[in-house]
Amino acid sequence: MDMVHPYFPGCTLANKAKSFDTAARAAAAALGAPLDELPKWNCCGATFPLATDNLLNLVGPTRILARAKQHGDHVVTLCAACYNVLKRTDQFLAAEPEKRERINAFTEEPYNGGLRVLHLLEVLRDEVGFDALKSKVQKPLSGQRLAPYYGCLLLRPGAGVGLDDAENPTILEALLAALGATVMDFSHKTECCGSYLVVSEPRLARELSYSIIAAAQRRKATALVTSCPLCQFNLQSRQAEMEREHANFHPLPVVYFTELLAEALGIGDRRPGSGVRPAITPGAGESCPAASSVKQSAG
Repeated sequence: MDMVHPYFPGCTLANKAKSFDTAARAAAAALGAPLDELPKWNCCGATFPLATDNLLNLVGPTRILARAKQHGDHVVTLCAACYNVLKRTDQFLAAEPEKRERINAFTEEPYNGGLRVLHLLEVLRDEVGFDALKSKVQKPLSGQRLAPYYGCLLLRPGAGVGLDDAENPTILEALLAALGATVMDFSHKTECCGSYLVVSEPRLARELSYSIIAAAQRRKATALVTSCPLCQFNLQSRQAEMEREHANFHPLPVVYFTELLAEALGIGDRRPGSGVRPAITPGAGESCPAASSVKQSAG
């Protein structure tokens, strides 16, 4: 029997990163781990507040946790930012019972812990299993030299998130290897892409993203693979400018791991001449929390 997972897609996957979401749902269903979207959900806030004195900043993610708890003992998400916010909020509420009670009184939807916040990568690793996944691959990603890019929010803070080793993660590498790709380890896989600096300091964010892409290209990667809509936006959307500013730069696709997963499972047909691009077309340059304001500010 399939294990159905309560699923929180979050704002960006519901609009600007639909291919990330669509591919995940199709692949999870094919693997016997279907994702069941929560019937009522709201924005998680996109960032975990550095200062937790204003408890209103935690109302949104607490409400998500409370509603997810009504549907089981865990919730699955995909966006690295949503995963980071929900997991850290749950830990904060467990450590601060007095503040938790104050938030519960405001939301009138009591949440008292006991919910596991999981990333789909954890489901693939711990429930499906990468060996079992390998046996289900219909179209191996042979010949693709893929550079797994984690960014910040999937891994940090290490003690709070715990998806993988914060300094030397391997979960994306193991997934891509199971799909038949050649995995390229590279020096910048956990470096910051510039994050929300793309709004206030777009040139700095562009240079940070350039350094990541250049490091992957030095390893002769044919694509970067990520799980963060904001990273995907920063890394993909300014490549034309990078090409003008750096003589030896050439564009590099930045795709979501779910798109490659769906392709390898045989969901959809690869387009002739598409190279590493997955059959489910990525939303290149469109994926970012609060995407409209970011795109306007970034020009």
